Amino acid sequence: MNTPQVSVIIPVYNEADTIEEVLKRVLALSIKHEVIVVDDGSEDATVAIARSMDDDRLKVITQDFNRGKGAAIRLGLLHAQGQIVAIQDADLEYYPEDLPSLISEFNDPKVVAVYGSRFLDGRPPMRWANYLANRILAISANVLYRGSISDEATCYKLVRTDTLRQLNLRCERFEFCPEVTAKLMKRGDMIKEMPIRYVPRTYGQGKKITWRDGFEALWTLVKFRFVRY
Repeated sequence: MNTPQVSVIIPVYNEADTIEEVLKRVLALSIKHEVIVVDDGSEDATVAIARSMDDDRLKVITQDFNRGKGAAIRLGLLHAQGQIVAIQDADLEYYPEDLPSLISEFNDPKVVAVYGSRFLDGRPPMRWANYLANRILAISANVLYRGSISDEATCYKLVRTDTLRQLNLRCERFEFCPEVTAKLMKRGDMIKEMPIRYVPRTYGQGKKITWRDGFEALWTLVKFRFVRY
């Protein structure tokens, strides 16, 4: 396969119900890309389903035990060959069909990162508590780093691969998002935001992030503002 423009990293943990559909939709995108599925110790059929997909653009990598989303993404980054890394969750809260418009923003060489924002077109259909937590994280990031982003916690973070590798990422769990944001902003890198679609799933449908992760995200933003890395 020719060198891809984009490496789409999909961290997964017990996503047997959705992994086939998300892979079909990501692989169907009209972009030059590779897809890297990193299984984070799933106990269901996630890996078997992913490996059954017959496409030479697809890599399936496994971790022996559940370490967390951040650890899975960092492992995927080691295998990425594209010029840009895009993060895609496997739960179908986000629309893979929005990725090409985000990727097109990298035609501007000054753009280092593109975030897909759930809030540029108004409030998405999420629970009030989740909405409030997202607003707090965005405001905190902007105050701490003099930024102007509307959606710090978005899954759709697209970053030039060489830049992402320079960030010395250490995250293990959901603190991947604020760590990337903090380190990009602290470097003064340009983050462009574009509107995206979003349909949240419930905890009964398998949503894994909790209020504890919100506190950890806020602490991560604060921590990297005042410490060297």
